Amino acid sequence: MSQSQIERSHIHRVLGKKESQNIPLNQEKELTDEEFSSAVSAIVSAFGDPTRREIYLYAREGDGVSASDVALKFELHPNVARHHLDKLAAGGYLDVHIDRNSLVGAGRPSKRYRVSTKETTIQTPTKGHELTAMLLSRSLELIPNEIAEKMAEEVGESYGKILAGQMQPGESQRSLQSAMKAVADALTAHGFSAHTSNSDSAFGLINEHCPFGNPALVHPVLCAVDRGLVKGMLGSLCGTSIPVTISSRARGDISCSAIV
Repeated sequence: MSQSQIERSHIHRVLGKKESQNIPLNQEKELTDEEFSSAVSAIVSAFGDPTRREIYLYAREGDGVSASDVALKFELHPNVARHHLDKLAAGGYLDVHIDRNSLVGAGRPSKRYRVSTKETTIQTPTKGHELTAMLLSRSLELIPNEIAEKMAEEVGESYGKILAGQMQPGESQRSLQSAMKAVADALTAHGFSAHTSNSDSAFGLINEHCPFGNPALVHPVLCAVDRGLVKGMLGSLCGTSIPVTISSRARGDISCSAIV
C-alpha cells in the first residue's frame, strides 16, 4: 500500500465509514498532489490531536456537547475543552448552537457543539466542477476587472461572515490573534492550507494552496475572494472592521498571504 493510500485509510478511520465512503482508495482519477496535501492538512489540523479526535467522536454520539461536558468526560480544564471544540468548529466539523435556556458564567448562555450537517468528505473533482470552472472563467472574461474584483470580494466577505457566525453565533470580540487562528483553520478546511505568521508589527495568514487552481492564474481578480473571506470572518469574530492586505502569486507576488 502506498503512503497516500495509508494516509487516506487513516482519514477513513477518523471520520467514520459513513462520512468517508466517498474516498475510494483504488480510484484511478484522484486528487492532484496539491489538492490531496491541502485536504490532508485540513484533516490533520482538526484531528491531529488524539484527544480532539475522541472529542469529535463523543460529540457524534448524542445531541451535541458543551465545553463542560467535554471537560468532565476527558478530565480537561474547561478552557482546553473549549479550545478543542472551537478548533473543530472552525474546520466546519462541528456546528455551534446557543443554548439560551442554560446560563453559564456571568449570565452568558452556554454553547452546544453538534456534528455538522454538511458532508465531511474528501471528494475528487468531477466533470460538473470542470464545467462550473469553465462557466466562471467565461463570465469573468465578459466582466470589467474592477467590477469582477468588487463582486469577488463581496461574495468572499458575505461567506466569511456566514462561516464566522457558524463558529461563534451571537458573539463577537475575540482577540485578533485568536480570530486569526480560527480564520486559518476555516480557510484550511476550504482548501487554502493556511497558517498564521506573526511579527512585531502585524498578523499574517499564509496560504500554501489555492483551491481555485488555474482559473485564479488566468483571472487574478479571484484573489479578491480571499481578501473578502478574511475581512468577513475577522470583522465578525473581532466585532469591528479590519483592513486586510492581500498578496498573491497569481498577481506576481512571492506568496499568497493576508496581512492585517
